Amino acid sequence: MVFNAHGVAAILSTIKGGDFLSSSDLTSEQISALFELASQLKKGERRIDLGNRTLGLIFTKSSTRTRVSFQVAMARLGGQIVDLNPQNTQLGRGEVLQDTARVLSRFCDALAVRTYEQNEILDYANWASIPVINALTDLEHPCQALADFFTMKEAFGRIKGHTLAYVGDGNNVANSLMICGGLLGVNVRVASPKGFEPLPEVVEKARKLSVDGAKIVLTNDPIESVKGADAVYTDVWASMGQEKEKELREKAFKKFCLDKKLFSEASPNAIVLHCLPAHRGEEISNEVMESESSRIFDQAENRLHVQQALLAALLGGL
Repeated sequence: MVFNAHGVAAILSTIKGGDFLSSSDLTSEQISALFELASQLKKGERRIDLGNRTLGLIFTKSSTRTRVSFQVAMARLGGQIVDLNPQNTQLGRGEVLQDTARVLSRFCDALAVRTYEQNEILDYANWASIPVINALTDLEHPCQALADFFTMKEAFGRIKGHTLAYVGDGNNVANSLMICGGLLGVNVRVASPKGFEPLPEVVEKARKLSVDGAKIVLTNDPIESVKGADAVYTDVWASMGQEKEKELREKAFKKFCLDKKLFSEASPNAIVLHCLPAHRGEEISNEVMESESSRIFDQAENRLHVQQALLAALLGGL
């Protein structure tokens, strides 16, 4: 799909003032337009000035890439951020969310929220009168998925019809990969140990949203998932809040390490992806992470560019 500057602006004007709470909130056309804008911003072909707009960050969970990429994205757009750590605001002393959301809507132009329950971010969107962005919940990580498929597009030129294999826990990242991948016509295979598969309702949602014959496939066999894949993706075995399950998960995921042997089952030109932080020697070997096939740090950088494009679109900077 090819766009000129006017076409990109016209398509992205349809999401101005909206929320981005799930990968399913965007259409394939809108995602493609975001990728085009992100590419222009990354190459320095486009500059956008949001006129000192302000993004509020409400992060209940710790963060490196998400926090910094949003901060730098707003700075490059001529805006600024306000760090609204719940421990340092009245949220930490019991102020109800509906009051906080309405007050912050008077001060900020958008909110990026990183928390546990998806219902909490839905509540922010319900009570706020400004755009709310999902910066990660236990259910989805939609900004990450945008960066992931943008990285695939950079690597292959086009991604429709390609296959991404995800090996690991059926977590929030896997959920957003299935939904976003299906929307873009990418086959997504998820390999998880028994008992750690993605939620059935998310799988069904991804399959219903899939276009151009894209298939969402679940398996308990990592080799079956990786065989012939164009991109192989993994994530930590224990996400934030699951630290007490570390030993249980290490035993369950023992055969799910993305090492040289497993990666050899993929396509000869396959790339390696990981959303970071990585536990080298657990879910991914150091050899694979540092291989010529790795696009992991390009993927991390692309969080900045796709979020800059997303903020510009939601805040009407086009």
